Amino acid sequence: MKIELHIIQNFAPACLNRDDVNAPKDCEFGGFRRARISSQCLKRAVRTHWWANGVLEGNRASRTKRVTEVVAKDLAAQGRDPEQAAGIAAFALSACNLKVTDGATEYLLFLGDAAISTLSRVIGEHWDELVAAAEAAPAVEKGGDDEVSSAKQKKKAKKAAMSLPQGVVEAIELMFDGTRAADVALFGRMIADKPDKNVDAACQVAHAISTHPVTMEMDYFTAVDDLQPKEDTGAGMLGYVEFNSACYYRYSLVDCDQLIANLGGDADLARRTLQAYIAAAAEAIPSARQHSMAAHNPPSFVLAVARKSGAPWSLANAFEHPVYAGRGEDESLVRGSIRSLDRYWGRLKRAYGDRGIEILATMSVEDENLESIGDQTKVDSLTELVERVTAALGG
Repeated sequence: MKIELHIIQNFAPACLNRDDVNAPKDCEFGGFRRARISSQCLKRAVRTHWWANGVLEGNRASRTKRVTEVVAKDLAAQGRDPEQAAGIAAFALSACNLKVTDGATEYLLFLGDAAISTLSRVIGEHWDELVAAAEAAPAVEKGGDDEVSSAKQKKKAKKAAMSLPQGVVEAIELMFDGTRAADVALFGRMIADKPDKNVDAACQVAHAISTHPVTMEMDYFTAVDDLQPKEDTGAGMLGYVEFNSACYYRYSLVDCDQLIANLGGDADLARRTLQAYIAAAAEAIPSARQHSMAAHNPPSFVLAVARKSGAPWSLANAFEHPVYAGRGEDESLVRGSIRSLDRYWGRLKRAYGDRGIEILATMSVEDENLESIGDQTKVDSLTELVERVTAALGG
């Protein structure tokens, strides 16, 4: 079973996702410049929405380079010397073939909530063995050529692993178990030095693009020095910020079979994860520049598709020819975008058929007829949409 989400969302002036020069991200599509929000930004918004609302507590993950720092604090609370504890934590990671430099792992690790506490517990239980092995292992020289240093680190890691009982290494590697972490299961992870711990993502997220051409605009601003003498003129500072206003088409896909597999076969946790994802995909909004622009605009339209078989459909090509706003209320960008999406769905259905589609559910804040998708698909609320779609999973 695959669940697809198609969302139309119109934002007031904002800069929700910035590039390297702090301008809103954009792209070209259909020969026109479009506003864009990256898939990474949208996934991050989902995860932070979960944190802020206490969703799936105990079944989330953190992405960090600071594993040894957290472990050292845990072990210090147990009476261990903090500096020694940090060194032993780094040694334990090196035994798992992970490079640690100045207390930080070489790259971000995406680990479940219980992973770091698991590592702290294992180190505490095998403290004497780890200390003895760390003291016996040759030190890696600091500085020098990066490739030479990395090679030495890997050589040290092999010796460290060989000097530890196999059961200790296996216990340390329990921290890589992602079968209880909903966001690892959804969005996947890659650990370059431990490919056997990689997780194939159950969720695919497209970059959001505007359904119409976009024009970048500039906000020139000044700030006043409140304590500046009245006789002095001029601003305390000045600058400019780029922004745009756009109606976006957003698309994502969840492979429920892959999700269940990633969660160790726990169908109940998979169901709760899917429900949490659908709700957050609609409600979560990127946080960039919100303090100065407050673009908290929920989606105007959500289409959810539960597909038992057949290839998934992105409806982005509904907007290859851009939508344009007219003068009347019925000619808004939002309504025009919903109509374009509905018509394109109809063309795909005629060409490819709709066998394999179990459920269609739509939620809209616009009173717009759905000639192709069908008005019978409409539900009154996001909650009802989530319930209807997850019912397709059955037992």
